[in-house]
Amino acid sequence: MINRILDHLEEWLIAFLIGAATFVIFLAVVHRYLSGVPLIQDYTVRINMSWAQELCIFMFVWMAKFGAAYGVRTGIHVGVDVVLRKLKGRSYKALVLFGLLAGALFTGTVAALGGNFVWHIAQTDQTSADLEVPMWWVYACVPLGSSLMSYRFLQVAWHFYQTGELPHHDHAHVEGIEEEPAAAAPGAKA
Repeated sequence: MINRILDHLEEWLIAFLIGAATFVIFLAVVHRYLSGVPLIQDYTVRINMSWAQELCIFMFVWMAKFGAAYGVRTGIHVGVDVVLRKLKGRSYKALVLFGLLAGALFTGTVAALGGNFVWHIAQTDQTSADLEVPMWWVYACVPLGSSLMSYRFLQVAWHFYQTGELPHHDHAHVEGIEEEPAAAAPGAKA
């Protein structure tokens, strides 16, 4: 139940951030274009859009941190598996588990250090240049996203330990499109 909630929260957050960032960039580009049109420029130059670039950067950073956790869960991260493909049995399983647990340890360490950093930044009055939001809001994605990524590594490791299967992303599959059986070739017997 909690995993399903996390899965949906993760997917909705990533989708919202990429959609919102795209929309904000679109507005900024339209604003910049309209600021050069003689009849409209007197109105558009009064609108301050200097915050748009900073907001998009922050949204993409948050999206990347949570997108990395999504990548661990779904198996879409690029991996070097030349040695793994040569191994069989226990050595294969041991090396895969070592890699997953090392990933969990690393991202857990980043989460702990990031949490400490965010705690100390929150004790200051630092704000972002254009949006003037507290910088700890911006940096909070490091401990949050890294914690989720560490959890995803542990989740994949546990699943692999139990079943021997790793998540695998089929690049040919498009979500939401059901594949129909291929039509029989003309002249072929059913």
